[in-house]
Amino acid sequence: MSHRILIVDDDTDALEVFRTRLTHGGYEVETAESAEEALARVSAFAPGLVVTDIRMTGMSGLELLERLRSDLQGVDVVVMTGHEDMDTAVTAMKSGAFDFLVKPVDPKALQALADRCFREQSLVEEEGLEGDGDLAEVPATRRLVGKTPQMIEIYKTIGVLSRNRATVLIRGETGTGKELIARAVHDHSAHVDEPFIAVNCTALTDTLLESELFGHVKGAFTGATGGRRGYFELAGKGTIFLDEIGDTSPEFQTKLLRVLQERVFYPVGGEEARITEARVIAATHQPIEDLVAGGRFREDLYFRLKVVELHVPPLRERPDDIRLIAEALLGRIRVETRRNIRRISDEALRRLREYSWPGNVRELENALMRAAILARGTIVGPDHLVLGDEGVESDGDLTMRSAMARHARAVLERTSGDESAAAELLGIPAKDLSALLE
Repeated sequence: MSHRILIVDDDTDALEVFRTRLTHGGYEVETAESAEEALARVSAFAPGLVVTDIRMTGMSGLELLERLRSDLQGVDVVVMTGHEDMDTAVTAMKSGAFDFLVKPVDPKALQALADRCFREQSLVEEEGLEGDGDLAEVPATRRLVGKTPQMIEIYKTIGVLSRNRATVLIRGETGTGKELIARAVHDHSAHVDEPFIAVNCTALTDTLLESELFGHVKGAFTGATGGRRGYFELAGKGTIFLDEIGDTSPEFQTKLLRVLQERVFYPVGGEEARITEARVIAATHQPIEDLVAGGRFREDLYFRLKVVELHVPPLRERPDDIRLIAEALLGRIRVETRRNIRRISDEALRRLREYSWPGNVRELENALMRAAILARGTIVGPDHLVLGDEGVESDGDLTMRSAMARHARAVLERTSGDESAAAELLGIPAKDLSALLE
């Protein structure tokens, strides 16, 4: 790999400043005062990076980019542009530029960008792949991943549960994959062809939660213009997954206890009992014993739910699983982002293993999604990772939407507030960018 840089600009003073800085940074540097001169010298000099202004006399920097991308392999191009040329910069990025810098260009920023470019070239060279190949197909459903002793015990328990209909309580921090485990229990059961219905108990009021689960009759409440069957009826012999069961009210807990004890329930506003054969799997991130001791959770319901109890370890307690999980997540991310990210570099993996992951697997997925968008080639390197509060303003929200919004704001800052240009770089409609920034 060549660590040579060719700088193209018709401003001779700028050329000398950039040459001095990059030479001190350890690079072999040559300059050209026009795109035509650059094309005449590029074959003999064989640069790994070309840095070019966009507006020049004669051939433009954008035309130079197109010629280089067409005629040469393994050469990256960084374009320099003024604020008024932002649309052209967007076009350059879509045409394959490695990155762009807005004038006036800070020589330190140029060297940092050059350093990043050559690090990424090393990763591509290490992989032996360039460009975007065929995207790997991924399974339609997500699978449990892990080989640590804690996960092996969970797999064993899932196998036992496949032979019975026992109620299950899944314990674990937010983002550890409790719903994924519930789905695995369902998928390995004799009733896999029946529905799996997940309900987030924190997202619904008591009245709505009861209506969703038990259904309601006509006139049961304002707006109930007709009767509706609830999930316990619709699930048949399938599975009802009650996420964050610890957040429910004592009144709802009493009604759920009746369902577990007697297998019957009453629609909201109804007087006729209905029978359910659905299996119940509940989950919570809360210390439910403390809720019982404080009178906020019924003890008899707690014991009914924990016929079988599964404890999902946080990601920080299973660092040996991080590579497996990350590679599984990348399979799905490849398809969602249309980026041919194949693997994670050893240095990036080290960073992933050393991080504490307060948001667990969900946070890891968000970090990899952002890295896949930023990566130039087929490998996620350490520079693509933003972990925790590094380099971004964070309010503790670890959802994918929040991560996307932070990235969108960063791109918007680079385009100096030009939303149309930022939307182009992000590859989304301008209205979707506006919605993200609300």
